Amino acid sequence: MKLDEILSKAGRYRGRKRIGRGIGSGMGKTCGRGHKGYGARAGNSRRLGYEGGQNPVLARIPQRGFSNFHFRKEYQLVNLAALESFEDGARVDAAALAAARLVRDADQPVKVLGNGELTKKLTVAAHKFSATAAEKIAKAGGTVEQL
Repeated sequence: MKLDEILSKAGRYRGRKRIGRGIGSGMGKTCGRGHKGYGARAGNSRRLGYEGGQNPVLARIPQRGFSNFHFRKEYQLVNLAALESFEDGARVDAAALAAARLVRDADQPVKVLGNGELTKKLTVAAHKFSATAAEKIAKAGGTVEQL
């Protein structure tokens, strides 16, 4: 047995801080909480970024710019090529697209894009159409219904 082995194992883990065990421990009396105030009370927990009542850093720095992120409308996209799976003369709306698993949610707005060819005469009802999609649907003999 070597002395350095014993010391390395003994010094590997720091012991827990024993507070409130007398003045000689250095953590007696106020137990590291200071004198009075919110921090000295039981159950104290300040929110992240709280700076003792002074104006926090996040409030001091200026806000710049503007973002439309919160106001934008997200559309579920469907290409004309996907509409070929419907039979001739069918009415294609959000519910039919959801049933065919071409969109996730029938309650969300749908936009039809003009990628691909359409050979069937369909009645397509959606919230938005690209110019090429509307043109190709009309060219195939179908109708476009904007919701």
